[in-house]
Amino acid sequence: MISRAWSGFVRLASPPAAALVTGTAEPAGPRSRWLRPAVPAWARWAPFATVDLVVVADLALAYILLATGVSYLQTEAAASHFSADGPVLIVLAAAYAVPVALRERWPVAAWRISAMAAVAGGLVNPRILNGAMGGAAGHGDGVMPYVAAQVITYLLCAYSIAVRADRNVAIGVWVVSAVGAWIIHPNSMFLATVLVTVAVLFGQNVRARRRATSRLDDERRRGEEQRAARIVLEERTRIARELHDIVAHHMSVIAIQAEAVPLRARGDVAALEGGLAEIRVLSLAALAEMRQVLGALRGADGRRETAPQPGLDRLDDLIGNVRAAGLAVTTEVSGPLDLPAAVGLSAYRILQESLSNAMRHAPGSPVRAEIERTAAELRVSVTNGPGGAPPPATPDGPGQGIAGMRERAALLGGTVEAAPMADGGFAVTATLPLAAAEPAAPEEP
Repeated sequence: MISRAWSGFVRLASPPAAALVTGTAEPAGPRSRWLRPAVPAWARWAPFATVDLVVVADLALAYILLATGVSYLQTEAAASHFSADGPVLIVLAAAYAVPVALRERWPVAAWRISAMAAVAGGLVNPRILNGAMGGAAGHGDGVMPYVAAQVITYLLCAYSIAVRADRNVAIGVWVVSAVGAWIIHPNSMFLATVLVTVAVLFGQNVRARRRATSRLDDERRRGEEQRAARIVLEERTRIARELHDIVAHHMSVIAIQAEAVPLRARGDVAALEGGLAEIRVLSLAALAEMRQVLGALRGADGRRETAPQPGLDRLDDLIGNVRAAGLAVTTEVSGPLDLPAAVGLSAYRILQESLSNAMRHAPGSPVRAEIERTAAELRVSVTNGPGGAPPPATPDGPGQGIAGMRERAALLGGTVEAAPMADGGFAVTATLPLAAAEPAAPEEP
């Protein structure tokens, strides 16, 4: 029972203790460029590069409150309402005004100074002690006995704490203010409490809005970082796919050529030189395409290759290369091949990978490539006869190259079907829509 009562007392005493002793405030947030403009050119000699207009306004207001407070207190002293001499009045007026200049950097300390100034004012002002305009005993006629400079400063400091400190400190400020108003002048307690309540609630509302805005900014920043990471991952995947297509096709052709050239030459130097020249041409073509793909990974200067990527306009070169490697290929083209760049590149890579697979897994078998364009789509079909080995199995399908073909088609909203045929051969059929193809595919580096 005693421990529960003690816990309740600690909870009740925590807000006033935080306001009077332990509470702290958060640093001031960044200013907008309208509130923190740069120093004009004619004042470049100044030791600062920007001007904080909020601090300037606080300093100006503090000076005005100091001047009006001194004038008011001197008038009250002349009317015998104060039992203090001139220096004490000046110090009291300064205590009323200085917290305004401090509230931006030290809001909790500024409020504490303002609260102590209110108590000090009560000690030297019989009107505050008695609550009567003429200094008579009792609680007076209900006229609020506070100095205007003191009221303005106190409310500004309470607002600053509500904006910059946590809720426990703000509640403590409100409790101390209400109790202090009741002790100093009970008749004006209601009005004083209402004013402090408005200042604290307004500050807490501003604090909540700022925190919500900060959370939204953090979420937006994290979203942008995630989008950037996703773009980087997609770019890496695209580059890996391009490299796979280039290496798988050209290296397969080069390897087969290297085996076939000595057999075809049979000691004929001219035939051997011609075969080696073909291998050199294929190697240079592979290097050129790899250099194009890796152009996106250039140095910090940002220079990139700008040569166009291959499309079906290079169909004859592709078929010629695989025929030179010993693959018997027949082609059938239906419709014009003036395709969007993204569709042309994807169709070329799909055709290239299909021919490479046929060359690796069904050497010597007949291959047929059909390309048909309609008004809405492009259809690419590659079939080959029975071969010596099926495409290697992977978790994603018959082969890694086939998975890459499906990814390419999916980027354009198309499909790729790859499956063995009844006679032991293999068929790859890709359907690529032509509508809205350009925006769907990433641009080449």
